[in-house]
Amino acid sequence: MSRIGKLPITLPKGVTVKVDDGTVVIQGPKGSDRHRVPAPIAVAVSDGMVQCTRADDSNATRALHGLVRKLIANSVTGVSTGFTRALEIVGVGYRAEVKGKALQLSLGYSHPIVYQLPDGIDAKVDRQVLVTIEGNNKQLLGEVCAQIRALRPPEPYKGKGIKYANEHIRRKAGKAAGAAGR
Repeated sequence: MSRIGKLPITLPKGVTVKVDDGTVVIQGPKGSDRHRVPAPIAVAVSDGMVQCTRADDSNATRALHGLVRKLIANSVTGVSTGFTRALEIVGVGYRAEVKGKALQLSLGYSHPIVYQLPDGIDAKVDRQVLVTIEGNNKQLLGEVCAQIRALRPPEPYKGKGIKYANEHIRRKAGKAAGAAGR
């Protein structure tokens, strides 16, 4: 049995899960989410717990077992508490601000960059350099953060750019440090 797939998912208060025709619908206080379940995997809801089972022990089915269980568990967490990711903007004159459903970024280019946030994703800016992205879909949240980071990735010499708050940038020595050792 899959070690991840066999674990039951406990439903927090206010979260409901419905299974019908291979589709799992999860609803909670922060929104709703749905997943299509592949044929060899069965999902059952009973006594505030969601259990995933598989029909056979083929390699593909075993892989799907853990995947489906984790996707449903992430949706349950997303609709109950949500997910957050923090980005830091490092650089003189680099800043961000939220204008409606758009994130306006000044990143050293000749023009400001306006990033439209998709539905279900919200952003907050603290001190103009700390951007907190929130949402109930973990995959979409990660994708949005990666797209924002790609607008100005951190460079290794001064560390300027957009980085994840918990990311460590490996710094390189500049030309002066290399010439001094000769």
